[in-house]
Amino acid sequence: MSQWYFAIDGKQNGPLDTDAARAFARQNPRAHVWRQGWTNWVLAEQVAELQAGGASGGSVPPRAPAPVGRADEIDFKLFGQEMQYVEVELDPGESAVAEAGAMMFKDASVEMSTVFGDGSGREGQTFVDKLVGAGKRLLTGESLFITAFTNKGGGKAKVAFAAPFPGNILPIRLSETGGRLICQKDSFLAAAKGVQIGIAFQKRILTGLFGGEGFIMQKVEGDGWVFVHMGGTVTERQLAPGEVLHVDTGCLAALTDSVTYDVIQAGGIKTMLFGGEGVFFVRLTGPGRVWLQSLPFSRLAGRMLAAAPQAGGHQGEGSVLGPLGGLLRGDR
Repeated sequence: MSQWYFAIDGKQNGPLDTDAARAFARQNPRAHVWRQGWTNWVLAEQVAELQAGGASGGSVPPRAPAPVGRADEIDFKLFGQEMQYVEVELDPGESAVAEAGAMMFKDASVEMSTVFGDGSGREGQTFVDKLVGAGKRLLTGESLFITAFTNKGGGKAKVAFAAPFPGNILPIRLSETGGRLICQKDSFLAAAKGVQIGIAFQKRILTGLFGGEGFIMQKVEGDGWVFVHMGGTVTERQLAPGEVLHVDTGCLAALTDSVTYDVIQAGGIKTMLFGGEGVFFVRLTGPGRVWLQSLPFSRLAGRMLAAAPQAGGHQGEGSVLGPLGGLLRGDR
């Protein structure tokens, strides 16, 4: 008799027999399930044996297919440390898409075109489909248009995209993340043509209000390479089923779709008011992969704003106090 185990909301259930597992899967289709002989946890809704009328067998369920068409196979290389750029090599006819203003340089044979919509270039898209895709990008604070770079020459050609602020460009192959990646707003830099850029809504009101990124985050789908930019140093954590990690609300950069995302209070009233770490933490529950950034852009911008003359910060070399003012403030 098969014994099934489920992981949901940080709790593990099981072992369950097949009939009980089917009932549990019907009530919790987004729970993760595992049984002996499998190498990974998968979503219950993807296991045919747990669905009504599903065949009974012990084969490993196939991985969920990518939600959009196959992306172009591009080659790339990263350059730099704190201020990186990515150089993409395109074969004849291949394309890459990027946010407006991200390009650093390109070969003459690479032609630019403006794309209206989500940038995936899927065949059969109607104007309404493109309008919906563009509207989703607008909700994340991006432009209605995205720029496509296509190699029109007879040989290989290169195009490069630069990071907008100090940090790291993280290349992620979506076929290795289940075909989907959720990331912070404004983090998308570039991708192979065929990758779809959309939005991911936070369904829980508390998470949307205090989760650091609001109700809307970026969602990229497909099976190709995508390049996202994150501030400061980036670290990746692999969370086991039910494993919980607490993260500063601004330091969460990206996560796979299998990770549960929620917010909790940062301790008691005294800790929240005087601890200096904010009122809420992000609570991440595995299984899945998460990427964390050490320097959120909001934190960097806040420090720069605080140091600006309008905010009473450093007045520069032209200050009336000059070096004496710097000594009094402890700058020198």
